[in-house]
Amino acid sequence: MAQYYDELFLDAVDLALLEKLQDDASLSNQDLAALVHVSPPTCLRRVKRLRDAGLIERQIAILDSARLATLLGHGLQAIIEITLDRQGDEEQQAFEARVVRDDAVQQCYRVSPGPDFVLVVHAADMPGYLALAQRLFTSDSNVRNVKAFFSVKRAKFQPKIPLAPARG
Repeated sequence: MAQYYDELFLDAVDLALLEKLQDDASLSNQDLAALVHVSPPTCLRRVKRLRDAGLIERQIAILDSARLATLLGHGLQAIIEITLDRQGDEEQQAFEARVVRDDAVQQCYRVSPGPDFVLVVHAADMPGYLALAQRLFTSDSNVRNVKAFFSVKRAKFQPKIPLAPARG
C-alpha cells in the first residue's frame, strides 16, 4: 500500500528501505538492495531520494553504554523535568535554544501537560551533574522548578520509529 506524505510518495520498497536502515545503517548498497529485493542502482536512487526529502535525517553510531562504562566509568544519566516561570513562546524558545547547545543534553522535549520540558542528560559524575544544573537551570531566572530522576538501569533503548501498525 503506497502512502503520500507532504507530496512525497512512499511505497512498500521505500518503507522496507527505511526499516532496514533503522536496523543497520552501515549496510552496503548491494546488501541493502538484496534485502529489499531491488537492484543496487534502484536502491541507491531511492535512498538518495529519501535522504534528500529529509526522511533520513542523519546516520550515527549507537554506542554500547554498558561496555563503555567499563572503560570510562558509568557516569550519570538523568531524566529531568523543567517548569518555567514564564511560558510564553519567546521564553520557551530561548530556554530550548540554550539547552540544545549543551553537549550533556542528549534529548530535549517540549511537553504538555505538566512540566514545560523533559531532558535526558548525561554527566560523568555528580560534580559534573551539579555543574550542568548550575549552567542550565540555577543560573536561569526563568526556571521555576527542576525535578531530576537518575537512571539506575536502562531496560530498553530503541531509537527506531515503527513504520507499520503493530500487529496483535
